[in-house]
Amino acid sequence: MRSPCLPDSLSADDLARIEQLVARRRRVLREDVLYRMGDRGGTLYAIRLGHFKSLQADRRGGQHLTGFQMAGELLGMDALGTGLHGSTAVALEDSEVCEIPYARLLELMPRMPGLLAHFHQMLGREILREQAVMIFLGNMRADQRLASFLLDLGERYAMRGYSARSFLLRMSRDDIAGYLGLTLECISRQLARFRRNGWIRLDKRAIELTDRDALLALAAGLQPALPIDSDSARAHAA
Repeated sequence: MRSPCLPDSLSADDLARIEQLVARRRRVLREDVLYRMGDRGGTLYAIRLGHFKSLQADRRGGQHLTGFQMAGELLGMDALGTGLHGSTAVALEDSEVCEIPYARLLELMPRMPGLLAHFHQMLGREILREQAVMIFLGNMRADQRLASFLLDLGERYAMRGYSARSFLLRMSRDDIAGYLGLTLECISRQLARFRRNGWIRLDKRAIELTDRDALLALAAGLQPALPIDSDSARAHAA
């Protein structure tokens, strides 16, 4: 968990200072809300255990799933600009976060330039991830979106020392569909196609990417597309 969240260059004294920043550890039960869109910010939440999803509301009141977060990542950065949270964070399972007051973190950063640089890198990665999501939602077919999503999950788990090929899908298929801008039926058909082709093994929520090269080729548009059906056409037009 330390690898993606903190720079390796931190000394034992630096780590002790950061530990003192943690206001408290907070348990968040499955489906409980950590914070809501519009709530006042000022606290960063380092995910110690578990997984979360982020939701945003449009002007009509509809909810849109905008991301998934896992242990070793930070929540709450959406409030740094305006002071108000721009999304709602909901636990996908029983989870635990460390609350870090942002004002106290700012006071510490000038004495720890490595931490400041690392924090900027984390912000940069989040911006790049959001841009990547916009690209594949706008330009990719349904099967490409799903392949990219599974590969990205694997890479994020690998950063934490876990397997990039075998992991649990902590989110529901309905959540995956909402995130990728597809229907639940489309997600189920694509997963069935991936399994038939030998690209994945799937047992309930346990998934193994048995042919990552094929999935990479699919995500890059080098695999032939399925015949265009209503879901694929909707995904292409989205």
